[in-house]
Amino acid sequence: MIKSFLFAALITLTASSSAMSLGSKHAIVIDEATGKVLFEKNSSDIVPIASLTKLMTAMVVLDAHLDMHEHIVITEEDVDVLKFSSSRVPVGAVLSRNTLLELALMSSDNRAAHALARTYPGGIEYFKQAVRNKSHALSLRRTNIEEPTGLSPFNTSTASDLAKLAMAASRYPEIERITTVSGDLIDVGGSARHYHNTNKLVGDKNWTISLSKTGYTQEAGRCIIMRVRTAGRDAIMVLLNARASVNRTADAINLHRFLMAERQQPVMAGLNIK
Repeated sequence: MIKSFLFAALITLTASSSAMSLGSKHAIVIDEATGKVLFEKNSSDIVPIASLTKLMTAMVVLDAHLDMHEHIVITEEDVDVLKFSSSRVPVGAVLSRNTLLELALMSSDNRAAHALARTYPGGIEYFKQAVRNKSHALSLRRTNIEEPTGLSPFNTSTASDLAKLAMAASRYPEIERITTVSGDLIDVGGSARHYHNTNKLVGDKNWTISLSKTGYTQEAGRCIIMRVRTAGRDAIMVLLNARASVNRTADAINLHRFLMAERQQPVMAGLNIK
């Protein structure tokens, strides 16, 4: 009876990745240490990536070694006239570059991200060139980023490329720290405001997350990138174009369970079942 149960469990685990059904249209999960693809679904399709773009924006800004305490004024140039998205950062607010980075990554504020690019040495055009150079350095061959927020539908990539981007971003302690706090109280224009992480799984006791970024536009759907530690290893998880936040979260939870089960396969395979 026990032997039969163990054998059945092993077969179930082996088949779990192929049998898994995700609502997200594109996905990939990679074992960071080995580079092994543990799960994938349409991972080479080129699609809009929404605010996942902001991870690239953050890396390029940090690579420039700018004064992170320098104060920057939010201007009309930073207001979204493409999607007319809302922002809790008013025009005229004066914030440090470090605070703008926190707002762009944790709460995905578009004005903050645009201000970071606008004040890049040489301005927006030099920022875009830095992005192209970074994409080339990371071998992101199917990635195109035209602006810093992700609002443009022409900011596109693949799940496979985004896994590379996530691994690169995880090497920046500032990005790791900012994207893995559930919220923060930030002074904006003399008023303390509470900002929340757009990923509600951050802070969940069942998860160990060391990198996180969500994204949404109508073209991109609900997207998420995470670096998670489970079953003794780090894995990169990318989910693109889920219909709703609840679907994206359900997909992430299913993949998290899959990672835990998949890790048990070598142990079970090594059992002496007679």
